[in-house]
Amino acid sequence: MAEVSLWREKISLKRFGDGDLDFLEALYASVREPELAMTNFSQEEKLSFLKSQFAAQHNHYCSGYNTEHFYIIYAAGERAGRFFVDYWDEEIRIVDIALMPSFRQLGLGSYLLKDLFSKAEKLKQPVSIHVERHNPARRLYERLGFEIKGAHDEIYLLMEWNPKEVLEV
Repeated sequence: MAEVSLWREKISLKRFGDGDLDFLEALYASVREPELAMTNFSQEEKLSFLKSQFAAQHNHYCSGYNTEHFYIIYAAGERAGRFFVDYWDEEIRIVDIALMPSFRQLGLGSYLLKDLFSKAEKLKQPVSIHVERHNPARRLYERLGFEIKGAHDEIYLLMEWNPKEVLEV
């Protein structure tokens, strides 16, 4: 419980804007870093790849989802990550949640997800997310009660968390 009160006092979410693009690109690069470490790309090739992939992902997110709840996570006044959520008629979709390396493994992601679960309970809606099969965050999602609902493709699984009211219907 200390984890929750710790973050409640130090977290704020601010809607993302154009001024956040450099931060979002750096965040994206930090998430892809372990994957790119296994390639033979030169540093220049890695940077080019990351720029193009970030742009494609960002454009997809902004054109395919309602960005009203796309937030930059601030922890103790410092930009810590992003939490992009879209509210649909029948479910809440986590579009993306990512933290900078220095903010990982501190309970921040759990705190944000549990806060979202509270909103989902009030709306009596499930929360869903696509996650890569081998993403270490999958263990967190499973620990918090997400279950696999299907495979999006060979890479992504669709996972879902349900409030008790939805499960009992």
